[in-house]
Amino acid sequence: MTVAPLIAIEDLPQLLAPEVRLLGLDVGTKTVGMALSDVTRSIATPYDTVRRTKFTADAKTIRDAVETNGVGALVIGLPLHLDGSEGRRAQSTRAFARNLAAHVEVPMVFWDERLSTAAVERHLIEADASRKRRIEVIDRMAAAYILQGALDRLKRLAEHC
Repeated sequence: MTVAPLIAIEDLPQLLAPEVRLLGLDVGTKTVGMALSDVTRSIATPYDTVRRTKFTADAKTIRDAVETNGVGALVIGLPLHLDGSEGRRAQSTRAFARNLAAHVEVPMVFWDERLSTAAVERHLIEADASRKRRIEVIDRMAAAYILQGALDRLKRLAEHC
């Protein structure tokens, strides 16, 4: 198995085949939220939440999602501090991606996820979602928020080419 490359988002379009999806990941300490794009790579939709156990099992679940859904690349949320610096969570996410690269054969990009969970939680509160419901969906919705940001960036890149 080859190791998946970590690339810049600007380099992603030329690596993608037509009509492949992107899979967004919101990597947390207890869960990994997942979101899928449509085949036109316009809209991100919450997909699933992985309850983290052992890394190998978590990687297999993600690899299965890649294979089952025709995913051409992963967009992984990078939790930066508000000033743009990286702390322990960002380092942990980078380590997760490095390890995951040995299990999936698609390119990976990092996407700045500052305030994504807070924005999603605010939206769920405004929608009057119960605390129980927010806990159930927040990780995959945060992944969709991250992925949608990357999709919007890819669209802007395509418009300027």
